[in-house]
Amino acid sequence: MSDTLRSRLRALPDFPDELPVFDRAHAPDDPQILFLQWLDDALSHGLLQPHAFTLSTSGPTGHVTARTLILKDLDRGQWIFAGARSTRKGIDLAANPSAAMTFFWPQRGRQVRVTGEVEELPADVAAADWRARPETGDDVNPDWAAWALTPSEIEFWQARRDRDHVRHWYRYGS
Repeated sequence: MSDTLRSRLRALPDFPDELPVFDRAHAPDDPQILFLQWLDDALSHGLLQPHAFTLSTSGPTGHVTARTLILKDLDRGQWIFAGARSTRKGIDLAANPSAAMTFFWPQRGRQVRVTGEVEELPADVAAADWRARPETGDDVNPDWAAWALTPSEIEFWQARRDRDHVRHWYRYGS
């Protein structure tokens, strides 16, 4: 990397001057409650697509890939998303049902990372999601699947101007 590019990158602005304060001592016991609070905060500040996240998967070769998806629901501790089985994510999840979801709201200096095991949901859940999509009609795409990620760990990250960022974890299992 050239010194010019390095200097230019280091000079880029990172977060707004005013960031929310996050006190871990006041975090709720249920991470989904905290997530919904942060999602509502993002919405109230006009952030576009705050329900979008990066899904990272690793397939049969072990190579990691990532793509942006939309969170469909939170249901009894599970984080629901959907897509086509024939895509790279579907192939990866069939071979290795582990994944990480990363939500990033730079305007609020916040990130949420959810990691865990993924299971495909019943066909009726996928069909209902397909029908809820705009302009798809009544025919259901047989390649469409809905998945649920059951977290083993959830990390909430709040940026601070002094770079002493705040992290709060919820961990499950061993």
